[in-house]
Amino acid sequence: MRVGLPLGAAAVAAAVTAALMTASAGAATALPKPSGSPVVSQPSQATLEKRIAGAEATDSPATSGSSPSAMSPGIVGGNETTISSAPWMAQLWYFDDKGTTDTSDDVGFFCGGSVVAPTKILTAAHCVKGYSWSKYGTVVTGTDQLPTTDSGGGTDLHGGQATGVLRQWNHPSYSATTIDNDIAVLTLDVPVSATPIRMTTSGDTASYTGGTSATVYGWGRTSSTSDDISQTLKTDTLTLHADSTCSGVYGSDFIAGHMVCAGTQSGSDTGTQATCNGDSGGPLVVGGRIVGVVSWGVKDCVEKGYYSVFSKVSTYVGAAYPQIDDTNLSNTDGKADLFVRSSATKTGYEKDSTGSSFGARISLGDWSGANLVLQADLNRDGYQDFVYRVGSTGDVYWDHFVLNSARTDGSWATTKIFSGWGTRQRIVVPGDLTGDYKPDVLSVDSGGAMWLYPGNGNGTFGSRVEVGTGWGQYNSVRGHGDLTGDGKADLLARQSSTGDLYLYKGTGKSGSGAFSARIKVRSAWTGYNAFDAVGDVSGDGKADFLARGSDGTLYLYKGTGKATSEIFATRISVGTGFQAYDIWG
Repeated sequence: MRVGLPLGAAAVAAAVTAALMTASAGAATALPKPSGSPVVSQPSQATLEKRIAGAEATDSPATSGSSPSAMSPGIVGGNETTISSAPWMAQLWYFDDKGTTDTSDDVGFFCGGSVVAPTKILTAAHCVKGYSWSKYGTVVTGTDQLPTTDSGGGTDLHGGQATGVLRQWNHPSYSATTIDNDIAVLTLDVPVSATPIRMTTSGDTASYTGGTSATVYGWGRTSSTSDDISQTLKTDTLTLHADSTCSGVYGSDFIAGHMVCAGTQSGSDTGTQATCNGDSGGPLVVGGRIVGVVSWGVKDCVEKGYYSVFSKVSTYVGAAYPQIDDTNLSNTDGKADLFVRSSATKTGYEKDSTGSSFGARISLGDWSGANLVLQADLNRDGYQDFVYRVGSTGDVYWDHFVLNSARTDGSWATTKIFSGWGTRQRIVVPGDLTGDYKPDVLSVDSGGAMWLYPGNGNGTFGSRVEVGTGWGQYNSVRGHGDLTGDGKADLLARQSSTGDLYLYKGTGKSGSGAFSARIKVRSAWTGYNAFDAVGDVSGDGKADFLARGSDGTLYLYKGTGKATSEIFATRISVGTGFQAYDIWG
């Protein structure tokens, strides 16, 4: 039985007031409990291994029908390394036999990738666009060796973990002709144990200074005279070049701001330090963060005077971040969905986004014990969690789904994460505020001070840090995800006295520097009595905002990614009758 997981919301009745955040003495003490279990859709191990074997046998390049042969993506030079030095490395195997016994039409290839969250792989768009990874793909993590076939015909993963793909995303402006916007994210069926690596930030310029040393990893070709890829993970140190140098070599094929080039090519294998075929999608790392994704280069990878080309991650972190920190209750399409609770029956419901409206509600059981429900993936395992406050005690609990050892099913676990929070005016789970890819929690105490509780990625938190004071002036504080397109979580707050709406841009820092100075994005929003920011409802890669009118109509304000009064597109109605709900998200 599939169960949707409820999405973040503060209790809301006729108006959004601080009183709604206080404990209710008459509330039921029974803890809400998710009914049923989320679907764990993982192909069998045999199926995953068959895909690997097919891809190994086919040995064709990942062209997506696109990359010109003179610019085949593809480490020449460098040294072998171990998975402990790059635990985030992922092997991407794809095989489609087209349903025939004729092997001439088979499609099989190999790419690299990086684990950026337990269910998220950052890779290149040319490895993803035009292929059905959920049907034909396998991702292997946790090993520095490529799979081998043993004497009995079985596949030896050398301690690695094979996982299926749930869904895929590539940059919507990816061009197969120019290999521009060459970045993608795969969402895995189940979380992997590999240690993730972070992407660089949108404001990073230092990492791209000409002469900077960067590290590349991959299993690609090691010689210009052989098509064989490396059985063992390799690494090399490449020197980054200025955009003018790259453009001087490639002309208009190099798109400054979208691409970066690095390495040295001597004209032969000796003296060359470059990526090559099979390295596509792998990471270029500076200072422990991904600054580039292997994209393209010249044929055979050694031609003198040319360089390896990478997608510039600082440009694309804003587009990729919503895919990594999604709020998809249905777990199928990447769109943020909605939780509501009936004020009459206290039943919770899931309403799945279609992109411009919400579908029929799905019952999630009795939520009478709660006066606050939030959705957050605190352990980033890909399954949405419940974070809720019990009205009678003010205690805050975290319900999360725990997979069994076979990764085929699991059960719900309940953990108390905060005690006695009945007088907290606001509680927000905005995602990652501190830049470590671990979701955090914010709360506003009775005196109006906001506190940041930095998440440890496992439902526990570091010592709280005061963000600032004066937050009692707002009767709504909302946020989930990146509203401004810079890859950092933001907040929206409405002032009680004027109804003005302010944007607080996240900086990726902690403490008093967690947010930039507020920006007024709307004036006198007095016609609304409830708000929510649940993430990317429309599915366009930008976080959106929801507002409920006094007549119960719910409006979607699609995000534009702009940190100005143009932060939203013109509102559209996404449903009526929302006055029936006292907790919603």
